[in-house]
Amino acid sequence: MSHHHVDSEVGRLGTVLLHRPGPELARLTPRNNDSLLFDGIPWVGRAQEEHDTFAHALRSHDVEVLYVSDLLAETVAVPAARAEVTQAVLDDVRLGDTLRRHVADHLAALDPATLATTLIAGLSRAELRAGGGLVHALMDRSDFVIDPLPNLLFTRDSSVWIGGQVAVTSLAMHARRRETTLTCAIYRHHPRFAGTSLVYEPGLEHLEGGDVLLLAPGVVAVGVGERTRPAGAERLARRCFERGLAHTVLVVPIAQERATMHLDTVCTMVDVDAVVMYPNVASTLQAWTVTAAGGAHDPAVPGPAADLAVSGPEPFIVGAAKAMRIDTLRIIDTGLDPVTAEREQWDDGNNTLAIAPRLCVAYERNVETNAQLERHGIEVIRIPGSELGSGRGGPRCMSAPIARGLAQRF
Repeated sequence: MSHHHVDSEVGRLGTVLLHRPGPELARLTPRNNDSLLFDGIPWVGRAQEEHDTFAHALRSHDVEVLYVSDLLAETVAVPAARAEVTQAVLDDVRLGDTLRRHVADHLAALDPATLATTLIAGLSRAELRAGGGLVHALMDRSDFVIDPLPNLLFTRDSSVWIGGQVAVTSLAMHARRRETTLTCAIYRHHPRFAGTSLVYEPGLEHLEGGDVLLLAPGVVAVGVGERTRPAGAERLARRCFERGLAHTVLVVPIAQERATMHLDTVCTMVDVDAVVMYPNVASTLQAWTVTAAGGAHDPAVPGPAADLAVSGPEPFIVGAAKAMRIDTLRIIDTGLDPVTAEREQWDDGNNTLAIAPRLCVAYERNVETNAQLERHGIEVIRIPGSELGSGRGGPRCMSAPIARGLAQRF
């Protein structure tokens, strides 16, 4: 098994999981983009060019790039994995018994690569080889028998590595749940990830990866709001404590506005002691500190951890610095004034991906935020994002780190 381990947001990035946008984005129309939870309708060819630039920027800094589509095609070549992901599709109650049989026959005839593409891009009634029954009869030719997954672009949402274990998340919105089914199958069945332990899995309380920040080794912040629920944060805390993956979890309520869905839409790390943060929330963001009552659990001793100790709330910046055992967590504002801050917040100015301390990837269009970062000693690798950003996600949303080095300045 390759070495997979992540315990910070800023340690030298070694391996990352991406999804290059493909035919699933071409399925978006003004009629269905809301139901498929995608904010815009991107120009697919340009989005692919921009994503290739993103991947090239990572590779040029010695980052290994893995693609979901490649891993999935290799995964469904394993019979148990193929059966698992196919059954998840067939369990959709919208199909009805007759159409379900036809869909099962259609999927069974596909080779692994075509099956992987279909699971991501979806399947329309017109593409189904044969159909029958009432549900099929009442469908339009362009209706989806299997929905496409345009949000698979945002690989961070469906999995987060914490130490040497992976949390495959439990997405709140029905339209996105197959993303975690596919991600879970990859980690459970792909030969590269043989023996990987899951610290979280689909079907548990709602938890999304964009809400999980690894502030420092042993310190995890979890945003709660529209997508991640307090029960999900509690479940993750318990499991991290039981397995010795964390000593402190900061639970951060997020006021739900259109541009602040996840914690990483208002705050991401760019150095071991610095974050870029939306200034409109910097003074009001609060945190509850969660620890294992009675001290850290010894993972070598079987049995559950002690009950949780909860304290707070206190300002997030204060609570984070305490948990990280540093004097101050520095804040770098988005934008230069209220107008540019709001505009660049909407354009994912806070959603940076750190390749190493003081080195991050950001969208080029956030001119003022990038200038702010550079004034604070952060090197910015600028990438285009006019089409990638139409789904309201930046470089951090589009990446799931699988391996990072120690979080120390280079």
